[in-house]
Amino acid sequence: MILMQGKGVSKGVIKGKLYFFQRPDTTVAMRQVEDVEAEKQRLAQAQEATVQQLNILAEKAREDAGEEIAILFDTHAMFVEDEDYVECILSCLEEEGCNAEYAVQMAGEQFAAMFAAMDDAYMQARAADIRDVSQRILNNLMGIVEGGIDSEEPIILAADDLAPSETIQLDKSKILGFVTQGGSSNSHTAILARTMGIPAICGLGDALKAEYAGRVAYLDGETGSVVLDPDELTHAQIREKYNKQQEMKEILATMKGQEDVTLDGKKMLLYCNIGSPEDVSAVLANDGQGIGLFRSEFLYLSASDYPSEDEQFEAYRAVAAAMNGKRVVIRTLDIGADKQVDYFGMKKEENPALGVRAIRICLNRPEVFRTQLRALYRASVFGKIAIMFPMITSVWEVKECKRACQSVMKELETEGIPYNPDTELGIMIETPSSVFVAEELAKLVDFFSVGTNDLTQYTLACDRQANDLGKFYDPHHPALLRAIKMAADAAHKAGIWIGICGELGADISMLPTFLAIGIDELSVSPAAVLPVRAAIRQSIAQTCTLEMLEC
Repeated sequence: MILMQGKGVSKGVIKGKLYFFQRPDTTVAMRQVEDVEAEKQRLAQAQEATVQQLNILAEKAREDAGEEIAILFDTHAMFVEDEDYVECILSCLEEEGCNAEYAVQMAGEQFAAMFAAMDDAYMQARAADIRDVSQRILNNLMGIVEGGIDSEEPIILAADDLAPSETIQLDKSKILGFVTQGGSSNSHTAILARTMGIPAICGLGDALKAEYAGRVAYLDGETGSVVLDPDELTHAQIREKYNKQQEMKEILATMKGQEDVTLDGKKMLLYCNIGSPEDVSAVLANDGQGIGLFRSEFLYLSASDYPSEDEQFEAYRAVAAAMNGKRVVIRTLDIGADKQVDYFGMKKEENPALGVRAIRICLNRPEVFRTQLRALYRASVFGKIAIMFPMITSVWEVKECKRACQSVMKELETEGIPYNPDTELGIMIETPSSVFVAEELAKLVDFFSVGTNDLTQYTLACDRQANDLGKFYDPHHPALLRAIKMAADAAHKAGIWIGICGELGADISMLPTFLAIGIDELSVSPAAVLPVRAAIRQSIAQTCTLEMLEC
């Protein structure tokens, strides 16, 4: 028996084969070829595979997100076979006598530049489409697997750690669980696992060896243990725990359709955190009553260039429509720190967590911000969208954000484009400074949402991504809880609601404290909705105390 011990960051027990994540080399270099006709044949096969993949994506989109999203993939499929585009690739092949990869890349860059230089905004937006199409053809030429997992059966994904841009593009339907050498409870791998409701273990270090690839492993996301070739006793214990897990799922399923209300009548909004439109199905399956945090950065992390207004609009519209009138809180672009995007061309920072990130990027790059706000307001007529600004530290920042919103609404009105002028605006409380000026901030917005992951990091001066800080990174620290209460008091004084959208929201042991503080909403991973609902329905709000705020 081989036992590896790490830190459980998403609960659950599962059995499956270990599959080690392989980062493909996507570098394209020109090389001379002797057989140009063979390269043309390779190109034709890659084009055919690309069209098939796009057709499958279009059908899936029709089922999950609607016709408008599906049309995007249909359009991309037509681009693959566009006469001028194909002719450009073939000309490069014949004139340069080069490999197909280089020809596709050159043609893609040429056509993208041509679209970007056009005066029409719609045609400019097609530059991103042609880049995406070219990359898909390149992937097929280079043998890069769509979704990153070359397996017919579901697997346990193993890696050193996964970057946000890598987790975004995974084929989630093939993942049973995650195990990583590094990472932390706040890593994007952990967040994705909790969203999916599957076990995840981080911090396994060198014990997680590449030589274990293909072997059957047993994961316990609660204890953080990974077992290969378990002995009879260990196997029996794992089986018993798995059976209890399944029984609990059946019990929790009875919570669907129930109200989120305590025994003494205190109601609480129970929403979900999501990272992409495809996560909406998990929200609906787990009976989430809204979306309290839609991380819009997925659009930027999964793209090779700035996503266009239309691309963003389609994503926001699809989620708003799917939620059928339930509130959808969409956080504006939050990159920087641990979420880096190459095409933003950000300067290297000594301490990126304290650098140019989130709202600071938006206010420094007004055109990027304007594009996103236009997409959000256009989508606002398709559901109950609320816009939330991250990493707020000052009153002037909120005023600048509101000015940007006013400017966009005037533009849309002039252009005759419908939007909801009463779209709620909120901010994230995730810095100590936002807590200290919460009373002034509350007068400017419609709601607060506490990002406990960053608020813990900045309050305790502990890197949220570090896995070796242990007891020093304490989300139950009285200083943090007092900060949350200060923000809640300021919100209620101004007559606005306040929620929790950090991982602490799913910590059932914290529910009595949140009830005592007066938190109005909890936004958790979809898989946490039913357990939290059960806890809410067993609580008595009037008996809850603030004793955890004491040292």
